[in-house]
Amino acid sequence: MSIIHRFTGNPSKEHFSWEGVTPLEINTQDVQGVLKHVLIGPKDGAPSFIVRYFQVPVGGFTFLHQHAHEHGILILYGQARIQIKDVFDDLKPLDAVFVSGTDLHQLTNSGDTPLGFICIIPRVEE
Repeated sequence: MSIIHRFTGNPSKEHFSWEGVTPLEINTQDVQGVLKHVLIGPKDGAPSFIVRYFQVPVGGFTFLHQHAHEHGILILYGQARIQIKDVFDDLKPLDAVFVSGTDLHQLTNSGDTPLGFICIIPRVEE
């Protein structure tokens, strides 16, 4: 069944939220204060892909990891530095990135405001 999650946030205040989407704050030994929203995924009946929105605080970063599936990333706001394998590149709003499966990767907020991006992955059975 198709579904719409209406945007309820305020981009000018860097507040991003959607109806029916509960954010998960990631706080582990390696990653602190990253907000993850699953915008489209298994709960919506999406059989093939997952669309996620992440917000990374100033000075924060995502996991440095690698796995079999690929990523499509679109920077919405803020400044980022991405590591793919041993290469580092700076990213700005509306830059798009493809990360191949098995490539070591990490996004770091390199700016003085939060970093927001969309990340699309294939649906992988857990």
